[in-house]
Amino acid sequence: MSEKKKKTIGFNIIKNDPTDGHGGYGIGALSLDNVSPVIVDVEEGEAEIDVGAMHARSKAEKGVKFTQNREDSEGGKQFWLVWVTVDRKPEGPYYAGVTACEMVINREKRRGYKMLPEHVNLMDKSMKRKIIVEKMDERSKGVLADFLKRHNAAMWTHSEQELREALHINK
Repeated sequence: MSEKKKKTIGFNIIKNDPTDGHGGYGIGALSLDNVSPVIVDVEEGEAEIDVGAMHARSKAEKGVKFTQNREDSEGGKQFWLVWVTVDRKPEGPYYAGVTACEMVINREKRRGYKMLPEHVNLMDKSMKRKIIVEKMDERSKGVLADFLKRHNAAMWTHSEQELREALHINK
């Protein structure tokens, strides 16, 4: 028996226009093809792309009932759901929009805290090429910056200086 190689998930890279210029049904609809959710585990100091988060079904979120009351998940583990939008410049693809929303998950209680309207609004802002990470703690920003650099150094290099400044990285 041969060992199966673990499949790595990458960022969605710009796809063709889904409406293909026909001008009919679907015009004006937003495409999520260029948005990828990254889950930052604050305690473990790790980040990974988890496409399940697009529908609130990331590994961290499964089996948890979420409320907008932080006390329900007291003693839980902090996560950041980071919406990363990729776009293309003449130099190549880059991280165009990066927005972060908090989640707290208490596995023992099977309860979690998140503000769903905030998650939706920040996904929209990421798609509009905004950088919003000021609520993240310094350690989490470092974990995210390291992940983005490791994932694709060229995309990190092509990204706007605003992203590096927001994550406190000047390289």
